[in-house]
Amino acid sequence: MTVPSWTTACPDWERRVMAGESLVPCGPLFQQDATMGLDYFRSLPAVDVIGSPTPTLGEISRKWMLDLVGAIFGAYDRDTGRSLIREFFLLISKKNGKSTNAAGIMLTALLVNQRNSGEMGILAPTVEVANGAWRPARDAIFASEELSKLLHVQEHIRTITHRTTGATLQVVAAESETVAGKKWIVTLVDELWLFGKKPGADRMLLEATGGLASRPEGFVLYSSTQSDEPPAGVFKEKLDYARAVRDGRIVDPQFLPVIYEHPKWVLERRLERDPRYFYVTNPNLGASVDEEYLARELGKAEAGGEAKMRIFLAKHLNVEIGLNLRSDRWVGADWWIAAGRPELTLEQVIERCEVLELGIDGGGLDDLLGVCVAGREAATGAWLTWHHAWAHPSVLERRKSEAARFSGFAETGQMTLVEKIGDDVAEVADIAARMDASGKLDKIGVDPVGIGAIVDAITDTGIDIERIVAVSQGWRLAGAIKTCERKLAEGALHHGAMELMAWCVGNCKIEPKGNAMLITKQASGVAKIDPVMAMFNAVELLSRAPAAAVSRYSEEDSIAWV
Repeated sequence: MTVPSWTTACPDWERRVMAGESLVPCGPLFQQDATMGLDYFRSLPAVDVIGSPTPTLGEISRKWMLDLVGAIFGAYDRDTGRSLIREFFLLISKKNGKSTNAAGIMLTALLVNQRNSGEMGILAPTVEVANGAWRPARDAIFASEELSKLLHVQEHIRTITHRTTGATLQVVAAESETVAGKKWIVTLVDELWLFGKKPGADRMLLEATGGLASRPEGFVLYSSTQSDEPPAGVFKEKLDYARAVRDGRIVDPQFLPVIYEHPKWVLERRLERDPRYFYVTNPNLGASVDEEYLARELGKAEAGGEAKMRIFLAKHLNVEIGLNLRSDRWVGADWWIAAGRPELTLEQVIERCEVLELGIDGGGLDDLLGVCVAGREAATGAWLTWHHAWAHPSVLERRKSEAARFSGFAETGQMTLVEKIGDDVAEVADIAARMDASGKLDKIGVDPVGIGAIVDAITDTGIDIERIVAVSQGWRLAGAIKTCERKLAEGALHHGAMELMAWCVGNCKIEPKGNAMLITKQASGVAKIDPVMAMFNAVELLSRAPAAAVSRYSEEDSIAWV
């Protein structure tokens, strides 16, 4: 048989999602197996849906889901015994039948499987999620006399066994059970966003999906809603990859993404909050998703403030959170995302500015070492900032909950994971030397606590110690904090749109002190904010209106901020 030609890119996804069309980019590669898989899937009882007799998945499923099921089982090439599409990625809002449909797909895989004693698994991040995936599969079997005869349910170990082939489907909770040694043919990774918060999740998923190496007929389905925090770890990695495949920036015909999210222009106009646009990320609106319920939840979120609104948008409308905004957040966080300029690099800050300040904070073994290079642009007077952070491996051990996030920052060059103590300070000194060589460095502002090694490294580059200024912390830093807020609100402070900084800014908590609202590490707890504190140190110096170095740049040379 001739191998079919196909693409898993969906470059017209914006038109499709706005038109309410299916986002599955290709049809079944092999119709015979697609039809068989769809027949099994359609016949499964949907016990959690009201109706008498119990409706089937075929009766309640909409076209987008049937298209996905057809693509999954229609990718199997009987001549070679291989699945030509090995990975599927589904991102969809809550209450769109994700758990019920995923259970149906896994039961279908168990029914069509031809490998004796084959193993399949649903990997969930928590016991609660595991139970949510287990119940629809179990109940579908109990509701069907035919399935009950064919499939044996073992409740205590959440395992279903095919009585003829001996193949099994097991539901595993990652927080209490191990996936070591699993040789799953088919794997469903449920609620991938929660795995993004787990240290070592990448190794866990590699172990869980390793069976594909010797079982070419298998596949992996990653299923998730959006994260209630800025995406991190394996979730962010898979989401970024899925978007790149969908958009055609990466060509990978063995990876099929289905991502229900709003086009950028909808978000820019804040139309996602309009009930008329609820359908965009809720293809089951009017079926498993009640429009009246969403409208009421939107009203409650609006009354609860921006923090509650962000969670509503993330879970029910699949809007990616850029900042984790809470009720006790720093006011400047509300303008932070809008101030981002992805093209702004360290080189550009040094080049475009007429005067530079360097802010430094942190550096303990349990801290990040954060720096901020801040400057006043020669032609426009705008304040430009660039940020970086360093972390010692001990931080990854002490803060295992953030290890995946830090690794992601390191992979994108926003953070450096140093191999030995002292490397971080040496790199900070190199940055100070580069700034000084430009002739534009005014001063270096540091937290006066624990700065000995930093001072030594910087003065070793030839920078006079008198240019290293101890910036008072606590209530004395309130002026710099307020200045940052005003500059951000005015659109007069710009940064490099780093995810590292969005996370740190989202971690900042305000603490009332008399008439002032302060940001301190004590108020923020274990959450890391060192690069933000470094920014306040730099802003404190920049707000003193330091004299400009001789500028070689005209207004025509300045960056056009759009």
